[in-house]
Amino acid sequence: MTDTTTALEPLVARLAETAPGLRVETGPGSTGLYAYDASNYRVPPRAVVFPRSADDVVVVVRACREAGIPVTARGGGTSMAGNAVGPGVVLDFSRYMSGILDIDPVARTARVEAGVILDALRSATALHGLTFGPDPSSHSRCTLGGMIGNDACGNRSVRHGRTSDHIEALEIVTADGVRAIADRTGLRAADPNDTDAVQRVARLEADVRRLIDGNLAPIRTELGRIPRQVSGYQLHHLLPEHGFDMARALVGTEGSCAVVTAATVRLVATAQASTLLTLGYDDVVDAAEDVPEILRWNPTAVEGMDEAIVATMRARRGPDSVTGLPDGRAWLYVELDGDDEAAVNARAAALLDVLKAQGRMTGGRVVENPAERRSLWRVREDGAGLAARLVGGGESWPGWEDAAVAPENLAAYLRDFRKLLATHGLTGVLYGHFGAGCVHVRIDFDLATDTGRAAARRFLSEAAALVVEHGGTLSGEHGDGRARGELLQVMYSHRMIRAFAAFKEIFDPEGLLNPGVIVAPARLDADLALHTPSDVLPVDTLFSFPHDEDGFAGAVRRCVGVGRCRSDAGGVMCPSYRATGEENDSTRGRARLLQEMVRGGTVQDGWRSTEVRDALDLCLSCKACSSDCPVGVDMATYKAEFLHQHYKGRLRPRSHYSLGWLPLTSALAGYAARPVNALLRGPVGKLLARLGGVTTKRRIPAFASRRSLRQVLRAAKSGEPAKALLFVDSFTRAFRPEVAGAASRVLADAGIPCAAEDGLCCGLTWVSTGQLSVARTVMARTVARLDDGDDRPIVVAEPSCAAALKRDVPELLGTRAARRVAARVHTLTGALTDLAAPDWTPPELPTSVVLQTHCHEYATFKGRHPRDLLGRLGVRKVDEAEGCCGLAGNFGFEEQHYDTSIAVADLALKPRLDGIDQDGPFVVVADGFSCATQIDHLAGDRGIRALHLAELLDPAADRPGETS
Repeated sequence: MTDTTTALEPLVARLAETAPGLRVETGPGSTGLYAYDASNYRVPPRAVVFPRSADDVVVVVRACREAGIPVTARGGGTSMAGNAVGPGVVLDFSRYMSGILDIDPVARTARVEAGVILDALRSATALHGLTFGPDPSSHSRCTLGGMIGNDACGNRSVRHGRTSDHIEALEIVTADGVRAIADRTGLRAADPNDTDAVQRVARLEADVRRLIDGNLAPIRTELGRIPRQVSGYQLHHLLPEHGFDMARALVGTEGSCAVVTAATVRLVATAQASTLLTLGYDDVVDAAEDVPEILRWNPTAVEGMDEAIVATMRARRGPDSVTGLPDGRAWLYVELDGDDEAAVNARAAALLDVLKAQGRMTGGRVVENPAERRSLWRVREDGAGLAARLVGGGESWPGWEDAAVAPENLAAYLRDFRKLLATHGLTGVLYGHFGAGCVHVRIDFDLATDTGRAAARRFLSEAAALVVEHGGTLSGEHGDGRARGELLQVMYSHRMIRAFAAFKEIFDPEGLLNPGVIVAPARLDADLALHTPSDVLPVDTLFSFPHDEDGFAGAVRRCVGVGRCRSDAGGVMCPSYRATGEENDSTRGRARLLQEMVRGGTVQDGWRSTEVRDALDLCLSCKACSSDCPVGVDMATYKAEFLHQHYKGRLRPRSHYSLGWLPLTSALAGYAARPVNALLRGPVGKLLARLGGVTTKRRIPAFASRRSLRQVLRAAKSGEPAKALLFVDSFTRAFRPEVAGAASRVLADAGIPCAAEDGLCCGLTWVSTGQLSVARTVMARTVARLDDGDDRPIVVAEPSCAAALKRDVPELLGTRAARRVAARVHTLTGALTDLAAPDWTPPELPTSVVLQTHCHEYATFKGRHPRDLLGRLGVRKVDEAEGCCGLAGNFGFEEQHYDTSIAVADLALKPRLDGIDQDGPFVVVADGFSCATQIDHLAGDRGIRALHLAELLDPAADRPGETS
């Protein structure tokens, strides 16, 4: 094979010539991201190509064949077996080839491009009462092409089986660049008028038929034995009795035989009614013992998990993030469906009675609340990420995360598997599709040392023998990839292994399509991401990263590639990815590039790296990832640390000075607010904005005078002994002192009279611009003043400042005093939730509210969200803009970020504002100053102004909603 380094330059030139406009990326800022998927492996590609059509794919495959460069097809990059990384050219189908080409509701089929996201297809087909049956936990970001590559299944595979069960036809590009169609009866050229293509495809099909005819016995006896047998190639679909179904045979080949560009899939009807049962057990073996009985009741899903996942979810997102589970240390979710809700509920009750009689359950209940059901399913769907970094801080890894046995053998297999773990001194976190006999487990392998890797290799060999002994398969839906390809010889006969190799050679004689998987596999312990070189980047940081054993290196290693940050709905993460659709603008992409920086891989310049700087540029520092990411990646903190290190001793961007030092400049402006505001409203204001790197497309907020703050606080005094401190943050002090007055009155009304603490700063603006030395000085002063023996709660009206005091201050200072202060901090919502008098009755509130929750409040103050408080206080409808407002502190004021800021606002906030009926009363609530400022920018000219929660609840205010 031609050396890829020397062959790359001619390849790029050839692609530019034959496919003008084709996007080809070769720099470390791209190749570093695509060196990883969600597996244990790291294989940097030489180039990443983003095709827009099947014709583009043909051009790339032909050019790569001429140059001898491998090709790896990639969808969402969520493969857990190393199927989506390769050493040559990676084709990313998710960026542009994501169209739904046709939906036929009568035939119940859809034709889609390979890069379409599963949830996008399901949303489109739902309009016709249809859906695509297989639903892996990564449904919000996995692509149909990836599902086809792995033969994915999902939570409801008990009912709907595997992806291969729902494929009518595949549109492929062969290894020699011919477009063809694989369907239920064979293989044909896509263009019947292309004589050369017709002949080449006919020869290929004839060769496959000869292979099958010569291996009928092993194919019939070794393949298709259990429902989840995904390992190897599914050649049994090509048997005469199965009609030579080439489409199904190519599903699960992991891109090693052909490149799939589109597919025609079968759809199923959505259920009219469904219900969820949660069943508790002492351990997962007891749960598995009940599976055969549950399957008799024709469920749609039977999912299992152990207590470690639930404990981690509660620790990461608050105790209220998991409700509805009965007592136990392991649980089953059982979903039943049907045409009639009453009948489904009756079946659920009857099943519960039967299982109680079996005597294994510790408890069980029917989950009737839809919100509770969604919460429970999220725990299960986030299993891979939650199990990767547990509440105790330990790390666990895939590698043996996909074995499957027949469901009736599951309990016996789990019993023996746990003994095997114990023998090797390993711990595994168990979850998976128990109804299909498929067990996902993440294990605390030591993959960073030679001794640990050798131990992992011994374990995996014995685990393969064990699952085969129980009649099972190495892979149940994730594919073999680099993780298990080497172990196929344990599961299959030599003759079958040779048949797999012959099938691959017929389709890909040069071995250029996704090499190293299934056939001629790489060693399972080769190319491990944790096998880092000895000369890694020295990491001496200002942030302490107290939850990560290896500090910054361990923190960025949290990302294991599950890709929830690539979802375009649900939660808040990741606003920049949702706006741009680019991998390097996702939390995962940034984390992977930081990992490359730490290891000195594709990124060679360490903290001075321009590639990392550019990838972090559009990060809004919203902190949503610290909550939404299953492994708790906190990109805002990583960005702050990087900016500190990157610009140490160097000139910074102008906005770091103009906006980073805002607490100081705004304090000075407060002494002459009127002339300063007049100056900023004129031409001088625009000039100063340009000089400071600030966009001129926004109005600079008016500064409040120092006198106005003193007046509102003096007027708000209740005369009662203070039970709390009201921390008057820099934004409230400088721009909206009326909020401080309202907050003081509301707290007094709620039985929490407070004393105002003014003149202090949380340091947030210096943190977000990476000026951490200054931030520490400011924070230390604030902590010294607040930690004076007073243990009263500290209430902060501005959510971003509350979050900085709660989290950034202790992690940047690392002192006991900082932790004591952080423990006392509440948002106004949190104070009213936790500290208000039991008999407090707020003033009359509107029946409906449009709400924008600040991202920092969403991420940092778990279980204390304004939406929940408003509901408890009597607001019947809270229309929340679920997502970032887009302004995000300094981000949206920076000249180069304005367009992205508006694009983020367009995702959730602007549609809510546009939907307001201005002919009737309306109320918009936004506690964050940046959120309120963005709302004013978007809709202020229509008379829409955001109220702070304090203003809404202020007993002295006119009731909002009475006038517009």
